Amino acid sequence: MDDRTVDKIFSGSLETLPPVSSKVCRIFTSSTFTDMLMERNTLMAEVYPRLKEFCREKHGLEFQVVDMRWGVRDEATDDHMTTELCMREIDNCQRLSMGPNFVFFGGQKYGYRPIPSVILGSELLMLREALINMGVDTILIDTWYKKDSNAVPFVYILQPISSILVNFNNKRVPKLQAQDQATWWDTLVKMQKLLRKAAQACYNTHKMDKEAMHNYFMSVTEREVIKGILAVKNTKNHALALVRYINNINLQNLRRAANFIDIVNRQIDGEAMKLLSDLRDVRLPARIESTNYDRYTVEWIGREGLAKETHGEYLQQFCTDFYKGMTKLIDRAMRKEDSSAQGQIITEILQHLHACKNSVTVFYGREEEVKKVEHYIKGPSVNPLLLHGAGGCGKTSLLAKCASSCVEWLSHTKPILVIRFVGTSPESTALTPLLTSICHQISYNYMLPFEDIPDDLVPLTAHLKELLNCATPQMPLLIFLDSVDQVTGATDANRMSWIPTRLPPNVKIVVSCVSEEGDPELSKDYILLRRMIDNVDNFLEVTALGEDLAMDIIKKWMHTAKRDLNNYQWRVVSNAISRCSLPIFVKLVFAEICRWKSYSKPQDTYLASNVMDSIMMLFSKVEVKHGRLLVSHALAYITASKNGLSESELEDLISLDDKVLDDVYQYHMPPVRRIPPLLWTRIRNDLPNYLSDCEADGVSVLNWYHRQFNEAARKRYFTNQNQAMYFYSMIADYFLGMWGGGVPKPFKYTEIQRHRFNLKSKEGLADRKVPAQPLVYYNKEGKITRYNLRKFGELPFHLVRARRFEDLYKHVLFNYQWLHAKLSSCPLQAVLSDFEDASAHIDDRDQIRELMLVADALRLGGAILSQYPDMLAPQLIGRLLPEMDANPHVKSLLEQCDAEGIEHCGLVPSYHCSHTPGGPLKYSLEGHQFAVFGFRLTQDLRYIVSVSNKFITWDLSTSDLTREVIPGIEGIMQDLVLSPDNKYSIAHTNNSQTVLLNMLTSEFFLLENPMPGEKVIGTLLSDTCALIHGENVMTRTKNRERMYCCTLEHGQDVCAFRRNEKCWEMESVVAANEHRLLMLHLTGDEMHLIGTFMLGFQVWEVESGKVWTLRLPHGIRNISTQLLKSNSCVLSKGYKYAVAGVRKNLYVWELESRELLKVLDAHFGRIIDMVALVVGSWNSVITSSLDRTVKVWNINNIFEQVHVIDRHELQIDDISLSPTRPLAVTVTRNCVGIWNLRLGKLVCKLADSPLGAIVTHAGITRESRYIVSTESGNVLIWNVRAEAVVFKAEQKNVQQLLLLDDDTKFVTVSKVALDTGELSCYLATRSIPTGALVYELEYPMRGFRQIAVTADGLFLVIPTIEGIKDALLVCHAKTGTLVHKMPLKYPSLKDFHLVVPLPNKPTQVALIDQDKGNIVDIRSKKFVRSIPKWGGKVSRDGRYGLYAPARGGLELLELRHGTSVRTLIPRVAEGVFSVICLFTRTDEYVLYYHGGRKTIRVFRLTDGKMIANYRVQAELTAIAGSEDGRTIVLGTVDGCVSTLTIADPTRPGIRDYLADLPSRNLKKYEEEEAKQGLTLRKVVTMVMMTNRLQGPSGDTTNRSSSSSSGVSSEGSNN
Repeated sequence: MDDRTVDKIFSGSLETLPPVSSKVCRIFTSSTFTDMLMERNTLMAEVYPRLKEFCREKHGLEFQVVDMRWGVRDEATDDHMTTELCMREIDNCQRLSMGPNFVFFGGQKYGYRPIPSVILGSELLMLREALINMGVDTILIDTWYKKDSNAVPFVYILQPISSILVNFNNKRVPKLQAQDQATWWDTLVKMQKLLRKAAQACYNTHKMDKEAMHNYFMSVTEREVIKGILAVKNTKNHALALVRYINNINLQNLRRAANFIDIVNRQIDGEAMKLLSDLRDVRLPARIESTNYDRYTVEWIGREGLAKETHGEYLQQFCTDFYKGMTKLIDRAMRKEDSSAQGQIITEILQHLHACKNSVTVFYGREEEVKKVEHYIKGPSVNPLLLHGAGGCGKTSLLAKCASSCVEWLSHTKPILVIRFVGTSPESTALTPLLTSICHQISYNYMLPFEDIPDDLVPLTAHLKELLNCATPQMPLLIFLDSVDQVTGATDANRMSWIPTRLPPNVKIVVSCVSEEGDPELSKDYILLRRMIDNVDNFLEVTALGEDLAMDIIKKWMHTAKRDLNNYQWRVVSNAISRCSLPIFVKLVFAEICRWKSYSKPQDTYLASNVMDSIMMLFSKVEVKHGRLLVSHALAYITASKNGLSESELEDLISLDDKVLDDVYQYHMPPVRRIPPLLWTRIRNDLPNYLSDCEADGVSVLNWYHRQFNEAARKRYFTNQNQAMYFYSMIADYFLGMWGGGVPKPFKYTEIQRHRFNLKSKEGLADRKVPAQPLVYYNKEGKITRYNLRKFGELPFHLVRARRFEDLYKHVLFNYQWLHAKLSSCPLQAVLSDFEDASAHIDDRDQIRELMLVADALRLGGAILSQYPDMLAPQLIGRLLPEMDANPHVKSLLEQCDAEGIEHCGLVPSYHCSHTPGGPLKYSLEGHQFAVFGFRLTQDLRYIVSVSNKFITWDLSTSDLTREVIPGIEGIMQDLVLSPDNKYSIAHTNNSQTVLLNMLTSEFFLLENPMPGEKVIGTLLSDTCALIHGENVMTRTKNRERMYCCTLEHGQDVCAFRRNEKCWEMESVVAANEHRLLMLHLTGDEMHLIGTFMLGFQVWEVESGKVWTLRLPHGIRNISTQLLKSNSCVLSKGYKYAVAGVRKNLYVWELESRELLKVLDAHFGRIIDMVALVVGSWNSVITSSLDRTVKVWNINNIFEQVHVIDRHELQIDDISLSPTRPLAVTVTRNCVGIWNLRLGKLVCKLADSPLGAIVTHAGITRESRYIVSTESGNVLIWNVRAEAVVFKAEQKNVQQLLLLDDDTKFVTVSKVALDTGELSCYLATRSIPTGALVYELEYPMRGFRQIAVTADGLFLVIPTIEGIKDALLVCHAKTGTLVHKMPLKYPSLKDFHLVVPLPNKPTQVALIDQDKGNIVDIRSKKFVRSIPKWGGKVSRDGRYGLYAPARGGLELLELRHGTSVRTLIPRVAEGVFSVICLFTRTDEYVLYYHGGRKTIRVFRLTDGKMIANYRVQAELTAIAGSEDGRTIVLGTVDGCVSTLTIADPTRPGIRDYLADLPSRNLKKYEEEEAKQGLTLRKVVTMVMMTNRLQGPSGDTTNRSSSSSSGVSSEGSNN
């Protein structure tokens, strides 16, 4: 496609449109009925399924075959329509198909030569005259051809066979049928001879040319070849021919030979052979590309002559050549296809331009309405124009006509036309792709980059509105959007908010939507638009045509179609139009009267009087003509589908429907049990323009064009609930793939079949040749090529409506593979909508709860899953483990996660570690890197806008992050305010800057402090003005007419003031108050005032002055965070509860009783702001916190069971693991924690000084008996079981703690400042558990660097200085004896920051600087070598190291040679962030944490393959690996400890290991623990009692720790 054509398409030009690229490969196969039967049946059974798979998997195409010879019944012959239908189908294939569209299978038979079904009147009269002149009787011609003067010019029509030979189709009386069929074939031969004789005579007398004469001699096959090959310009890319010659045909077996050659009167038909030879051997080879032509010669063998058994080799070659030829043409076509982003946009635009052009070709009248639109286009209006009216009133045609006229109306300019008919293509159905394609088209025309177009809906809407400003007087922008009410994906309270209501100059928008009086539900979008567009002149109602205009239009259409009616028939039309003149009715009438012949009987020329009856009449006629069962089922499948069905899918469904097949084949035995393609083709031909080709899920599908047809079909075919469920169930089976991929489906033979074909069995099995329905399609290399979007879209919908809930649970909603595949290819909302749809149709409350548990788990993990769908299994396991035993479907899903999810993410939570749904927390919204100091809800309550150092907007219905704006300021924003129209938001920073954001365009303005010397403490915002103010507790009503505050005059009483023209006047004292208020605010409905005081909250009813005092628990107080700011309190729906955020907790009171009911551990940072959200079904509270999250709490679930997750109040600074027991010791600033890693429980917290402890280090001994820690300038040894200190000694400023000598000793290293100002280190080694000092050292240093212990544990290697140069001290680890001092000298000596002992070389250590690792030998005191890039991480065998620069990338280094042996992560710039990398203790895996992404990636060392990419919930602060290499333990900034199992799917027994974890078998674990007798808690209690009785002894102190009982407040789920 050249640039000029592309430009014209993007500008919306309707001139000389190129064809639309297709998603279908549709081939017409041409051959005679009998001679290629074996080949065609083999192709159908073996090759077509392979081609379907090839097209679907490699190119995403639908492969369709139109074989009009196969399965043709007598009914098809009856009306003589087969030839015409073949020609139409070739046209369709040429129009629709991508690549090949026609295949000729040639043999030695010329084939069936029918007489014309329609002959021009003048031509038949000429032929008749010729016969009379020759003395031939014409009674046969006169009997079978009837004059139709309704055709212009008049024609003679061959009558249906059964209209004269009434038993031709009477299968119930075979004898009579056989007689009439014999009579017909005899009559046909006679008429053939008469017509050919007359044509030859007319040709001889020059009354007829050769082509016209040949029309009476030509076979159907030749007609097809002419249309498919000979008359086509480009056969190279579109046509194949496979020609077979048979030698030595046995003419003795004439019956069999007649299948392969033309026989007349028991002799070879010489005339046919001559015609065939000319076609096959002369014209065809001359026209078709030689590479697309294959020729075969075979021998006649045996009685059959040609059979699979005797010609297997030929048949194999034939199928191979056909397959290769087809795939070659398909691949060639797809290479030419522009699959770029721009190519896809062109395809989308073209589809709508073609639809516009097609609508305009049949448009007449409506001059007045067109004139009004012209006046709008040329006029000054700054609002959109809305065309509205009842369904089928002609809005689409009028919109198309006006769009096509704009070039003429604005002839002095070059208008840009953007035309979209919503719902007619995949990109115009959902709102986001619709707006994206419109933005692409506008951007192209005004030369703007596509990269600027946002992906998310909110910024996308803003971007579109901004693009409108690009229009110029020379290039005005005109947007036409049809059926905006059909848009999906706009689910907010204001569905139409995306339509710009105020337009810039040179822009006009025309939209259409349905409006029907008396149907507010159908007209809701129209009603909404009336509120949005306040100019009544911009609404144009499209009404019925009126009788006169309707009749005029019908007459014009009839003239164009070259048809007419007799007087009686015109009166029938006039009567019908007088009762209804809607355009859709006029179209139905026109389609019906085009079928009327001048000789049609009055009873056959009946018209209905309204749209519904007219559609019903059409359905009835089609059923009578093609069979009620076939038609009703075919149309019911289309109607039942969610988004339409492709023709292949429809044929497959009918081929699986044995009710239909039993009807179609009650007298036949088909070679393949499928529906003949011709049958559906004939039905569709009788429903012209009512079924539209649109796209769904990337596939071209059929669906009803008009809503009324869908309603009529539902009314007709879905009256019986059981019948409706039958159709839904059949479609469900199809998309489940029950009978796909070669699985045979059983069926029962009909009684007639058993009788006719002497069948003994009642049942049979048959492969229906329908495709398998995998979730994912893979190529030969095992890589994903695409996802089965059709299955994702249709299957859940049909299982729900078929009420097959167990199948729904098994295959969809509780199926891990389904959820993972759909999440990987569809938005999260598409997955959640399946759960919501199921919940709406299920009555069982327990099942609904299970559904909602999974759905809410997906919602809670939405922020992670939308970016990392492979995290599905860890998210579900981490959240739903506590619900496993009580919910069988959840248990099944989690078992699948363990068994199958490890293929996608090989890090699996060992226990419950994330918030479980079902409790109060609905969402946790994450994305801020700093505390969230302000948030607001938009006017429609759909979005949350929040601020920290950036603006983030979340969608409340899905928890999706929809917009992020980073203004690049230095401070943190607070006190966010939105303008009433939500166009602007404003916030001020802690350094008195103010940021004003345009919410539509994402533009922002920085406003410096306008009040010199005064601090900005607040802002106010109207639609047009911003107020910035500095320093009285007060709050005002929304209309700014009334204010409530405390004044000096009235002390603490709350007073109401009203505004007059000049000032505020005091109106009344609302209520007496004795507490000093820190903050005062009004509830959203302005019915209550809430004041914050030090010990609680006061709630006043504004009208009555009634007061409720809500007191906080003892020891908890409200404080003033800044002027007029303190902790917030809000009221729930119906004022039943009051909820306050104090410190990190939520406090819930029952308002009436004033009783404190619940304390929720809500955040791990102070709550800053909170808002009530009580609208519709929502009864929620939203909180923001210093922990950088915004959380949405469901008050309805406030008392539901909460599954507690243990955590510390402060972040985890360090973790050490017990080598022998599943225990971890954590260090936080205020305590040491002991964790049971099997269950994730915090067993106890250890702190010698519970108030004000500062803990820096901790380690646990090998036998887990003792913990050594440093706290507040002391070194402590704890007895683990007793939770008591057994040794305490002062040692300040400890920088390092190290366990030595099989954990019988420990080393502490402190930093000491000398009187001289220099620094030194003090090293002390003590024994465990006595704490006795073994030795001590002091040595100088420049900056602290940690000491190291050699791999054999014999020596301490201590970094020090000698003068100004670096040196190493080497000391005996047991005695502290100095072995030697080693000055450092080696090439490129730099400051090193780390000493690393080499595991495989006890005498060597590496000194790590910023560029390299330098290996020195401490025995020989020699430098060994440098290893570039090495960061100090080394495998246990000493062979490998890691290079992980902060800017991104990870390489595996071979340390012996210092070379990089494998790149695990390419060096892609990911920003400078903290990076942690390490080997597991068994050297099987490499772990890599990236602080920016918050992900842990796990690589298998043997092959470098990444087996996990795990997104942590909060920032990682500590990590440790278990001794057996199976698990890693994470500590995070929120105080949580998580244990993850490294579940490598290739590791033997890993699935059994996961299944045996205590969290998966909690009851079994508890029983085993109980059998062991005393629990840990009982042992601890006994030991502590013993310690108290004995008292302190020696130089030990005995201080009890803060026990674990009750340490975690209820609701600690964060």
